[in-house]
Amino acid sequence: MSMLRTLAFLLCGGILWGCSAPAARQAARRAALERDLRMLADSVRATVGAAVVLGEGDTLTLNDRPDYPMASVCKFHQALAVLDSLERARLTPDFRLPVRSSDLLPDTWSPLRDARPEGGYSLSAAELLRYSVALSDNNACDLLFRFVGGPAAVERHVRRLGATHTRIGADEATMHRDPATQHANTTSPLEAVRLLERFRRGEVLGAACGDLLMRTMISTATGPDKLKGALPAGTTVAHKTGSGFRDAQGIATADNDIGIVLLPDGRSYSVAVFIAASAEDDATDAAVIARISRRIYDFFISR
Repeated sequence: MSMLRTLAFLLCGGILWGCSAPAARQAARRAALERDLRMLADSVRATVGAAVVLGEGDTLTLNDRPDYPMASVCKFHQALAVLDSLERARLTPDFRLPVRSSDLLPDTWSPLRDARPEGGYSLSAAELLRYSVALSDNNACDLLFRFVGGPAAVERHVRRLGATHTRIGADEATMHRDPATQHANTTSPLEAVRLLERFRRGEVLGAACGDLLMRTMISTATGPDKLKGALPAGTTVAHKTGSGFRDAQGIATADNDIGIVLLPDGRSYSVAVFIAASAEDDATDAAVIARISRRIYDFFISR
């Protein structure tokens, strides 16, 4: 080989190496993230599934399957359907809905009932969404199901948005009468995170309704020990939690959190963690969600 050809070969090799080295480092970091998430998932007596959008066209999934019970995570899906219905009817979130005393069921989680047990008044859709999403109020959830046309209407809506394997077949009253119907509302981590990502990108709602839902999710009061639990103090997370019932053997149907995490530099990402059939206590389930969330956060911070 002549000196000129040798020089050209070395230069081309150097260029190729310079281009491929960052990609190789990124692939190694992604593999390390996946390995660490799997170790965390395997550390508990439960099925743990997760998904995170790492970048355009790159979503990492762990134990992805379509039958994770959503519990109250489905209130996010419902909120998308409610706000879309308002937009299509050219109504604002100030549109008021009646609240009857018979709507305020006992023996269910309901800050609304506790605050205003008398019924016979109306609340705006925005107020009911705050109760349902930020406070995970079950009675408010069922009021919104009635407005939008029931669980089947929410299922149809999210399937139009691409969540084609997500099932929503039971309202809160039904699940409280028969805990087995918790399995009527299921999704996969991948479908949940893709729906979140479309919401984050502003693809599923107009600006006003999208901003309202984002602010509502940021104000979520439930599950501070889940996605937010191990993140730096003050980290903004727009999220929706979900917790299922336990059976006679103490097995928890679900312990979930999905959300959008805002990084200090202004970037954000979508993440979903689902835990099914857990033999652990609530604190242990929350801790593994928090540790998964922190590992993902550190991955983004170091990019």
